[in-house]
Amino acid sequence: MSDPKYDVCILGGGLVGSAMALALDTQGFRVALIDPVTADVRGDPGFDGRAYAVAPGSANLLRALGAWDALEDNAQPVTGITVRDTCTGPVPPAMLHFDPAEGLNTTLGWIVEDRHLRGTLLNRLSESGVQCLDGALGEVARETTGAAVRVGDDALRASLVIACDGRRSATARAAGIRYVGWTYGQTGLVSAIEHDLQHGGAAHQAFFPGGPFAVLPLTENRSSLVWSERDAEAARIKALSDDAYLAEIARRLDGRLGEIRPAGKRWAYPLGLSLATEYARPRLVVAGDAAHGVHPIAGQGMNMGLRDVAALTEVLTEAARRGEDIGSIDVLRRYEQWRRFDATALALGMDALNRLFSTDLGPAQALRNLGLGLIGHLGGARRLFIAEASGRSGEVPRMLAGQPL
Repeated sequence: MSDPKYDVCILGGGLVGSAMALALDTQGFRVALIDPVTADVRGDPGFDGRAYAVAPGSANLLRALGAWDALEDNAQPVTGITVRDTCTGPVPPAMLHFDPAEGLNTTLGWIVEDRHLRGTLLNRLSESGVQCLDGALGEVARETTGAAVRVGDDALRASLVIACDGRRSATARAAGIRYVGWTYGQTGLVSAIEHDLQHGGAAHQAFFPGGPFAVLPLTENRSSLVWSERDAEAARIKALSDDAYLAEIARRLDGRLGEIRPAGKRWAYPLGLSLATEYARPRLVVAGDAAHGVHPIAGQGMNMGLRDVAALTEVLTEAARRGEDIGSIDVLRRYEQWRRFDATALALGMDALNRLFSTDLGPAQALRNLGLGLIGHLGGARRLFIAEASGRSGEVPRMLAGQPL
């Protein structure tokens, strides 16, 4: 193979793939970003209805990418989080509150809608040195001195391929990387509402027998709803008229936000867990959902992906400065060792929480209420949860800590 034209070829132009391209571009790498969906389609405001919890560490990364200033006006600060169990039984329902002051912060994070985050990253890509290409992804040939990526009738040459192409990445599986995981028998229902009462920047998560129901504050007196229901019940709710759908929401809100009105389309996503058993092969690594597709119960999926971005960028930058081959397995194992255990532990923790709270059985209710009560009374435990959600636990990549590489 002749000398690679690119240092890195990233497959998948979603949020994590776009952030990865920008992060590597800031460090002087020659980057190609490939997605089968055109940028015009991905940039449409109706492309994805979700909203994301952006942790303080993730905001530091976005700031380093030159994206945060453009996002900040559309980012709603989260000033508190309330978690409650709604199931009735022999044990009174428990409630837990997180305050940013316990983590020595003024905010626990921000809620940003996909349309703003994706649009800002696409704008930054158009201003960067990243070569953005649309086209169907074909075979990836990994060789001793580089890799070739087939895009339509063309082949791109790069030292390293980063798979950001979603859960159970076809690219990773073709390279021999295996996945473990399962479905939850749940569907995630996503929508936004306008409401008469102020949310005050507070996020709420309630646990019902069918799954968690999260109310995330948005700008302009709106909230994003992310709730899980068993598949059959979710299908019934999805088919309801707007008025009946709002009635289902109002029943779960219990009057907290006053009168509510729909604000945009409704969305539904199947829920499951997908974990890569390896993150690296020679000339190939996985990141984001291609490494760990998780339940949205704690709103940490995107933050986990951005942590991958910061860690891999740091590993590759340091390797390049030492004159190492950035596609060698020795370099890529450093990233795998840094991220795989932490990401897997967090993913399985969210899996356990979902299983524990998505039931109204008496023993499970007693156990979860005991857990909520203990955390509520132990400041250290609450601070640990805040540190994890803020991206400040474990070995924090420098870009997440707001430090230069």
